[in-house]
Amino acid sequence: MCGDATNWDEEAYRESILREREIQTRTVFRTVWAPSFNPNPECVVVASSDGSIASYSISSCVSKHPIGFCSARAQRLLPAEPEGFLEGHDGPAYDVKFYGNGEDSLLLSCGDDGKIKGWRWKEFTESEVPITFQGNHMKPVLDLINPQDKGPWGALSPIPENNAIAVDPQGGSIFSAAGDSYAYCWDVEKGEIKMVFKGHTDYLHCILSRASSSQIITGSEDGTARIWDCKSGKCIKVIDPLKDKKLKGLISCVSCIALDASESWHVAVAKVCQFGISLLLNAFQVFPTVHPYRTWCLITIKY
Repeated sequence: MCGDATNWDEEAYRESILREREIQTRTVFRTVWAPSFNPNPECVVVASSDGSIASYSISSCVSKHPIGFCSARAQRLLPAEPEGFLEGHDGPAYDVKFYGNGEDSLLLSCGDDGKIKGWRWKEFTESEVPITFQGNHMKPVLDLINPQDKGPWGALSPIPENNAIAVDPQGGSIFSAAGDSYAYCWDVEKGEIKMVFKGHTDYLHCILSRASSSQIITGSEDGTARIWDCKSGKCIKVIDPLKDKKLKGLISCVSCIALDASESWHVAVAKVCQFGISLLLNAFQVFPTVHPYRTWCLITIKY
C-alpha cells in the first residue's frame, strides 16, 4: 500500500539528506573555552571544516543526552545542538581564540579564505535571533585579510590561508600563521599589519604568543619551530630536530605548540614519517626515545 505523496517536498528532502551528510562528515579543527568567571567553564566554542563558528553549552549537551535508550555507538553519533552559530569563513575555519576577557572580549577566528574575523562576544551570546536563522545575523567588527604577493606583470598570488592565530591583548596585537610561510602581526585598533616574520621555508601550522618576553613561537611544515623577537621581527632561535642524526628523515613537520602557565616550558608536537619519537629538549639539546607505531612526537623545551 502506497502513501499519499501529494505534498511531498523533494527539495526539502534533498536538503535534509545533504545537511545530515554534512554534519556526519564535519571536522572540528580547534576549540576554546569561552570567557568565564567560573573556574569550571560552561561554554566551548569550535571552529569547523564547513567554515562555521559555533558555541555549545556543556551542561545542556550532557542533560539532553538520552542515556539508556540506544546503543553506546548511536549515542556517540548524536549531534549536539549549538547555542550560537556563525557562518564565519568561505572554506574551513582552522582556529578560534578570544581577545580580551569577560563580556567585552572579541571572538576571533581564522580560516582557509585568508581572513581573520572578530565578533563581540557579548552581542553573540545575547542575540535573540533563533538558532535556525543564525549564521549571518551578526557583522564582524574586525575583518582582516592576508596580503597577496605581486608576480610578473603585476599578477597577484592566491590569498594565503591562516592556519592558526595567537593574541597579545596588552600589546594590541593578533598574530597569524599563514600558508605563505610567513607569520603576521596585526594591529587590532588600526586593522593593519605591524610586522612580518620571515624565515620558514614552508607553510606554518601553529603560532603562540610569549607576551612576557615579547616573543612569538611558530611551527612549520618545514620541520622546525622558531622563536621570534616581536620588537625587531628577527628569529632568535631555530629549533630543528632534523639536525639530530637519529631523527634524520623521520620528522616531517611541527604541527602544534603550547606554553605552560609560567611561559618557561614550550611543548611542540611533530608529525613523523615512520614512527613516533618523544623528544626532550633541555637547553635546546635533543634526547630522543623511540615509540613504534605512533605517528606523533612530543618536544619539550626549557627556557
